Amino acid sequence: MEFNKIAIIGVGLIGGSIAMALKERGIRGRITGIGRNRERLKNARDKGIVDEYSTVPSEGVAGADLIILSTPVGRFEGIMEAIKGSIGRGAIVTDVGSVKAGVVERLSSMVPDGVSFVGAHPIAGGESSGFESARPDLFKGALCIITPVTSTEAHAIRVVSELWRAVGADVRYMSPDEHDIVYASVSHLPHVIAYALINAILDRDDILSYGGNGLRDMTRIALSSAELWRDICMYNRENILDAIKGFTSRLSRITEMIEASEWAGLEREFERAREGRRLIEPD
Repeated sequence: MEFNKIAIIGVGLIGGSIAMALKERGIRGRITGIGRNRERLKNARDKGIVDEYSTVPSEGVAGADLIILSTPVGRFEGIMEAIKGSIGRGAIVTDVGSVKAGVVERLSSMVPDGVSFVGAHPIAGGESSGFESARPDLFKGALCIITPVTSTEAHAIRVVSELWRAVGADVRYMSPDEHDIVYASVSHLPHVIAYALINAILDRDDILSYGGNGLRDMTRIALSSAELWRDICMYNRENILDAIKGFTSRLSRITEMIEASEWAGLEREFERAREGRRLIEPD
């Protein structure tokens, strides 16, 4: 694949890893990193993650034929408003956001004529958010969900799909609404639970330090960016609320079993979960 210029807005874990993966896979195109902190962008350039940088999005995207939004989703609309007058005809804009329906609807309506927007969500990341944790193999074997709508140009879908395959991802397709329903349960809910669990323990005096590996494993994702996950909850509010209601119903069932000393039923409940958990173990 070959581009004239790739502009990555948000050079953190995901944005930095995209840049590194593109370089490692030999995808041609000068990479411009765009962000708010000049010193950090300079460090990313000095480390070879990006080729150049800008703190002015409208200047940074000039001449780019591929623009990747890699900030918290709550910033997308402001960024698009700032850059839309500088995007050249024929360019493709895509994103890495964890919510899709609202993002695709709003950004698709904001891109200028002759510019395509393609929603994408790589299922990869970690609790660290800086480019210092970026690595070129982050997307190897990971799912990447592409969320086209009827108005999405076929060529743009193909380019974005090929890009993610080139960096090692397994590309799948969903509608934006289907994506948000699915990921409300398998991604957004676990993050909400991790935050709530840590806070529930914090509410019980100074006992958190007694937690072991099980607690650390279960709540690792509570180290993720609070701003990022606030925005995800805001954009996928109804689906997340449905997922939380389903979870609290299941938790209430377990509570009732313990209260009624229904130990055999509780064991069956745990065994069902144990068997289910095996389904997401890597091959």
